[in-house]
Amino acid sequence: MKTRDLTICALFAAMTAVLAQISIPFPGGVPLTMQTLAVALCGIILGPKLGGISVLIYVCLGAIGLPVFSSLSGGLQTIVGSTGGFIISFPIMAYVIGKISENQKNKFIVFGSTVLASIINYTIGTIQFSLVTETPIIISIVYCVLPFVATGLVKSAIATIVGMKLINLKAVREVLQH
Repeated sequence: MKTRDLTICALFAAMTAVLAQISIPFPGGVPLTMQTLAVALCGIILGPKLGGISVLIYVCLGAIGLPVFSSLSGGLQTIVGSTGGFIISFPIMAYVIGKISENQKNKFIVFGSTVLASIINYTIGTIQFSLVTETPIIISIVYCVLPFVATGLVKSAIATIVGMKLINLKAVREVLQH
């Protein structure tokens, strides 16, 4: 991997860590964060490989204990905890978004890729939440999915608009292509 690619991945991992700190607690223990917005931007702007790697770096930094997850949390206890499934799914989300939206000019397809990735995120996160908390899956869906559908769609729209604007800027294209 080129030094330039590593630098770009590190910068996007840092962006994800910063956006993770925008966190609003919700009943049930699952906060509303901007992590998924950052993950979607990684996939849209960097594509499947670099987007996935940048988010994997973020997850690994948190797993080794750096306080990069929401509310400045980190460590394996977060990964294996009730909300860890959401975090575990982030690299998959970035890859799926990047793969579908790569070289895509149609904003509806890009938006659809973020919605599909959100469904993957909700599924993995809700299953882990249910297992760790020993909560029935229906109740877990009430805590982990229903309160976040509307804001998830808004974040998907923001990521689509911002991501497509950025990748269409000449300066951004030059950095990503060299």
